[in-house]
Amino acid sequence: MVARAEAYTPRMAEYENLLIDRVGTDGRVARVTLNRPEKMNSLSQELLYEWNDALHDLEADDSCRVIIVRGAGRTFSAGYDLAPARGGADAVVRRHKTVDDKGRRLLMGIRTGMQQITDIHMYFFSMAKVTIAQVHGYCLAGGCELAMMADLVVAAEDAQIGHPGLRGLGTSRTGAIWPLVIGMRKAKELYYTGDSVSGVEAERLGMINYAWPKEDLEANTIALAERLAIAPADHLAILKLNMNRFYENMGIYSSVRTSTDLDAMGQMTQYSYGWQDKMREGMQEGTGLKGALDWRDGPYKKPTPGIRR
Repeated sequence: MVARAEAYTPRMAEYENLLIDRVGTDGRVARVTLNRPEKMNSLSQELLYEWNDALHDLEADDSCRVIIVRGAGRTFSAGYDLAPARGGADAVVRRHKTVDDKGRRLLMGIRTGMQQITDIHMYFFSMAKVTIAQVHGYCLAGGCELAMMADLVVAAEDAQIGHPGLRGLGTSRTGAIWPLVIGMRKAKELYYTGDSVSGVEAERLGMINYAWPKEDLEANTIALAERLAIAPADHLAILKLNMNRFYENMGIYSSVRTSTDLDAMGQMTQYSYGWQDKMREGMQEGTGLKGALDWRDGPYKKPTPGIRR
């Protein structure tokens, strides 16, 4: 007689930058909350590596059928944490040599560190669980990159979704998927300008699945997750693999990796050097990011006639 194997339910670790709970019928929907509200849930090195660990644990838990990711406080995520932290810059825990002895930037050190974070995003895309990004407030830059890797994205109607980091900070590593979901013309416009769109406009474009009034967002997201979670986790994993294989064949992996290479190269343009200069000035003058952000975003604040946002 063959003994029946016990179901494996991993014990979730305690995290400094994440909150994890269960919602829905029998707790079959896991919810991961980015929990740096005082920093607008900016993606620090530490948060991203905790996120990676949490996803791996949830993937191994058969009682979890669907994963929701959301942000604590007033926003989903304002992007990568640009302030130097314990692990170093560029949202990478493991430091790579990014400048030589004369202070000149080294492409492969920058690119290799970025690739580690891209790999976390692509794991989120490919993991054997169905995922939903629940967006409110700002979903910008690295926050937008993370949300775009979810299977489904829902947002508050007044959410702001986009990648202002395209203005002098490099490229969007996972923004390469926009042509797959919103078409070439709009993808190029958003990419070239770094502009954001509202939740309502994002739904119209096909960037997200639904835009709901902010007060309905949480309840509606859980209801959608419940509908998905009717099927067991293993069957959902097969359906996801089947869908993802089409996008793999369309080149999503090679495109995202190329975007990472170009993001590293994008640190060495005239625009990027201007940004770096403004950042150094802010550090010296004690104004932090504000002056650099004003320099970057100021010219784009004047509305353009005929453009709907």
